[in-house]
Amino acid sequence: MKQFTSNELRTAWKEFYKARGHVDAGAVSLVSDGSTGAMFNVAGMQPLMPYLLGRKHPMGTRLCNVQGCVRTNDLDNIGDLSHLSFFEMMGSWSLGDYFKEERCKWSFELLTQVFGFDADHLAATVFAGDENAPRDEEGAAFRIASGFKPEHIYYLPAEDNWWGLEYGPCGPDSEMFYIADVPDCGPNCGPGCSCGKYTELGNDVFMQYEKHKDGHLTELSQKNVDTGWGLERILAFLNGTKDVYQTDVFLPVIDFLGQCAGTKYGADEKLTRSMRIVADHVRTSVMLIGDSARLLPSNAGAGYVLRRLIRRAVRHGRILGLGQEQILKAATIYIDQIYNESYPNLVQNKTFILEELSREITRFEATLENGMKEFAKLLEQKKAENAKELDGKSAFYLYDTFGFPIELTVELAEEQGLGVDEQGFAQAMKAQKELARSNQNFSAKLSTNEALFDKLDASLVSTFVGYEGTECSDSILAIAGADALKEVAEEGEQATVITGKTPFYATMGGQKGDRGVIKTAGGTFEVSETIKLPGGRIGHVGVVTAGRIATGDAAELTVDAQERRMTCSNHTATHLLQKALREVLGDSVEQQGSYQDDTRTRFDFSYGQAMTAEQLKEVERIVGEKISLGLDVVTKEMSLEEAKKTGAMALFGEKYGDVVRVVNIGDWSIELCGGTHVKNTSAIGCFKILSESGVAAGVRRIEAITGSNVLSYYAQIEESLAKAAATVKATPQTLQDRLEHLCAEVKELRSENESLKAKAAQDSLGNALDNVTEVKGVKLLATAVDGASMNALRDLGDQLKAKIGEGVVVLLSEENGKVNMIAMATDGAVAAGAHAGNLIKGIAALVGGGGGGRPNMAQAGGKNPAGIPQAVKEAATVLEGML
Repeated sequence: MKQFTSNELRTAWKEFYKARGHVDAGAVSLVSDGSTGAMFNVAGMQPLMPYLLGRKHPMGTRLCNVQGCVRTNDLDNIGDLSHLSFFEMMGSWSLGDYFKEERCKWSFELLTQVFGFDADHLAATVFAGDENAPRDEEGAAFRIASGFKPEHIYYLPAEDNWWGLEYGPCGPDSEMFYIADVPDCGPNCGPGCSCGKYTELGNDVFMQYEKHKDGHLTELSQKNVDTGWGLERILAFLNGTKDVYQTDVFLPVIDFLGQCAGTKYGADEKLTRSMRIVADHVRTSVMLIGDSARLLPSNAGAGYVLRRLIRRAVRHGRILGLGQEQILKAATIYIDQIYNESYPNLVQNKTFILEELSREITRFEATLENGMKEFAKLLEQKKAENAKELDGKSAFYLYDTFGFPIELTVELAEEQGLGVDEQGFAQAMKAQKELARSNQNFSAKLSTNEALFDKLDASLVSTFVGYEGTECSDSILAIAGADALKEVAEEGEQATVITGKTPFYATMGGQKGDRGVIKTAGGTFEVSETIKLPGGRIGHVGVVTAGRIATGDAAELTVDAQERRMTCSNHTATHLLQKALREVLGDSVEQQGSYQDDTRTRFDFSYGQAMTAEQLKEVERIVGEKISLGLDVVTKEMSLEEAKKTGAMALFGEKYGDVVRVVNIGDWSIELCGGTHVKNTSAIGCFKILSESGVAAGVRRIEAITGSNVLSYYAQIEESLAKAAATVKATPQTLQDRLEHLCAEVKELRSENESLKAKAAQDSLGNALDNVTEVKGVKLLATAVDGASMNALRDLGDQLKAKIGEGVVVLLSEENGKVNMIAMATDGAVAAGAHAGNLIKGIAALVGGGGGGRPNMAQAGGKNPAGIPQAVKEAATVLEGML
């Protein structure tokens, strides 16, 4: 066997296939587009699904690449020698080109000529056949013809030699193994056993079938080959180990973690497992945040998986004695040393990756601190009760109150020999969701009650005709109450009306649905909301305000035109805003959500920090400029492929149909969008940003207004300014001078007040130095002070620390019914073992507080002044425990 570095292995793989007519297709995002039912790209072939089903690939019929993949269905197994959450799959494909003969021949050449394996030590498995598909005799024959020994061909069942995702292309596979020079484990020893004699090297999948969602198989129109070799696994084996963490994609991080933890890799089983988990989870987190999808931690979907990975890394980092700084350093090693050549996007996004990791770690450390305390209480309670598991209600309490993921609770409980009632947790979660649902309004209940519309004929669908107008005539096809379909709705009744054609836009894509009126000969129905319903229908939600309406009635549908115009202005302004943000902040800005109605627009976007006043001003200027230029807004329908060629921006993860609407604003902005817009940007009038704020880790939000809403906003500002001026006996023109004068007066008075407080605190100390004691040779001054602020305590602490020379100072004070406290330690005291932060933690609970800090200085607050004497007394005991 030949030895390789990871970079050499990637290059060797691609060069081998390029020499055989393949094209390097490159890698795609780790986050799946959802078309296969998977959250992440879990296999190299997954992004090629449409082409494996017969669509023509623009790069040809022979492809190869090295694709990053993420699998998180077996996180509990990570920590052993081989399981990983992120891994690289070296792949090659034939899309209706060559099949089994060439594939078997090239796999043998790769094994023997490139990687240097001895042919006598190679084995292969093939599909044994079952009721769904026949035995793969052809695959076995070509394996033998390529150079495998007949006695080294094994037939295994579908669970071993059949490949496919939840649905899509599938077929028999043939795995290749290395046979070690060790005795058989028994008469049935072979690639199917786990004795260690047979090590899997790679896999060839012969895709002959398509698995449909109902489970049945059909022959593919073209036969494909998917070859996949796990880079980390083959890299380890070629370098003489079965431990993937001893390869160059992990070693620098593993060595660093060992140095920080003060242990050698492999010396302690528990610590080694934690080192592997930290190394794996940090690597996967770096890859996901630095990915083109710019995934961020969240409480749902792929973002939740990322959050779980980071938090699990933090917890196992604590087992190793690692803090945030060390975890971020491990991430930096991956970016700067290990993947700087093969994944240059990580280097480009380094700042963004580290900032998002830091934010999530900081957030979780606070959660962990509080949650661990509560978990410890529950654990003590359950042990006192001799319980064997933590009940589901308690597990849900940890989740709901402290943000403790159920997976973390299970893991912590298992370490203490307790189970967790996960079914009870699920029931508690379900009960909370049902409670939330019971509080929904009429339209929300209706939009989630899909069974309500099952009785309608499937041909009853709605067509939106409101792009060009706000009125149309049609007939009422169906009427629904909250719980059932009905023929008639009387005056005062809430209902949802369905028509065949409608000018009413249904809420979607961030744009709020239209309001307006539906009139029949017998009644008037006021539409308060328009929503999408199952089966391609549009629901007009509202109330009968006069007479009655009935199924079959001819109806005139009229949208509130003024409201629509203002909503259109806000929606088109949102497109301008997104483009302006990308110009000012960079192309890393991606839409994370939006909302438009007639009063405002709200736009959420990916960005790691608050925007500066200058940046906001520039964005506002750009949008205003495009409005004043009077750019035409042109919408065209085209195929999704055509739209992509135009460079139109799309929302990542959004599912689009075969035909999409592309909105062009001049030649400046182009986006896929199904909403309604103005015809020319001049119709927007004006644009004003109201606020910019953070709504989640790495996600910012801008709220803005347009048109007449801007004029109303400035009118309110003018009125408020006049009232403010009158309050301080000034005019709007002299208000600034008056406020500056008042602020100077306040500052002077505050300074005088602080001086008086400091003097009072100093006087209250009396002969404080008389209270100095020695604890194991370290001086301790712990005392209470009357009515001192935190600033005053810090000043007093510095003075007293200087007076005692070397030692520890602890001061507590009641101020306005609350407790302020500080601890300070000199360098000599710290060298002796004193730690101000831990000292504060040790006494803070006695005054109903919490806090911490550095070894030489810490502070905290509390709610229970009655505990001050006990806290002062306890300081000596806590300090003694440190020395």
